[in-house]
Amino acid sequence: MKYNYCGKSGLQLPQVSLGMWHNFGSVDSFENAREMLLTAFENGITHFDLANNYGPEPGSAERTLGRVLREDLMAHRDELVISSKAGYEMWNGPYGNGGSRKYLMASINQSLKRTGLEYFDIFYSHRYDPNTPIEETMQALVDIVKSGKALYVGISNYPADKQQACYDYLRAHDVPCLISQYKANMLFRDTLLAQKPIAEQNGSGFITFCPLAQGLLTDRYFNGIPTGSRATRGIFLKESQITENYLKQVHALNEIAAGRGQSLAQMALAWLLHLGVTSVLIGASSTQQLLNNIGAIDNTDFSPEELSNIDQILQN
Repeated sequence: MKYNYCGKSGLQLPQVSLGMWHNFGSVDSFENAREMLLTAFENGITHFDLANNYGPEPGSAERTLGRVLREDLMAHRDELVISSKAGYEMWNGPYGNGGSRKYLMASINQSLKRTGLEYFDIFYSHRYDPNTPIEETMQALVDIVKSGKALYVGISNYPADKQQACYDYLRAHDVPCLISQYKANMLFRDTLLAQKPIAEQNGSGFITFCPLAQGLLTDRYFNGIPTGSRATRGIFLKESQITENYLKQVHALNEIAAGRGQSLAQMALAWLLHLGVTSVLIGASSTQQLLNNIGAIDNTDFSPEELSNIDQILQN
């Protein structure tokens, strides 16, 4: 595994990190989740990314990691970077959602209990809450660090026009924003153009989720929509997204990937790393898929011609 320094900090993150958004909840196979976590660690993935509401059920991904830590990995705690977040709805009522100090403080306490940890390495405000002053949310992050419940803090999904206020407040209170987390991939490049430069100007690392566009940047949909795939469930990916134009794009991208000796998924991850993101957060449903994705780091160099051809395909 290769590692990148996170912004202007001294913390290094693996180029490929493991996100636990899907496939680690109470409805999923614990043994499969355990095998993926251990395989990831054995292959140099030292960063596991959570949020309080990851599951389903909400909170169960944190419990899954807590059990694996307790049974397999706690001796390696100091070799791991474990992050969690709060911002989206976690429990009913007015205090289980948003960016208030009450919600963030209650949430991190619950998350620490579920994982069995004494602290998180990184704790994020998961989203901008327009009903809470940014100063209140950021002060909660400051106090979380100063209370020892997290070593670093980050922001996720904040609009570009709110980012700078976060960085300024945190820096002024001696808890600089370590990292900024955003959705980014070949099919969704907006945040690479808008939010990434702001993060870099402020010394924040930049980590991307959905780097494979919920499976659209793999070979999964080359020949239609498989039974049981995410597109059939229609929650985060719709069947309507599997259009003729999409199929033309991914087949053309796959030709470039084949010429590089990579799968489409590997090239999509390598492309993000080539553009200078700190780390790509991958999801996985099996160890085979996980290992295939890790292979992306073997070739993150692109020729000008390859980049031009990719850009032309994506603009169509």
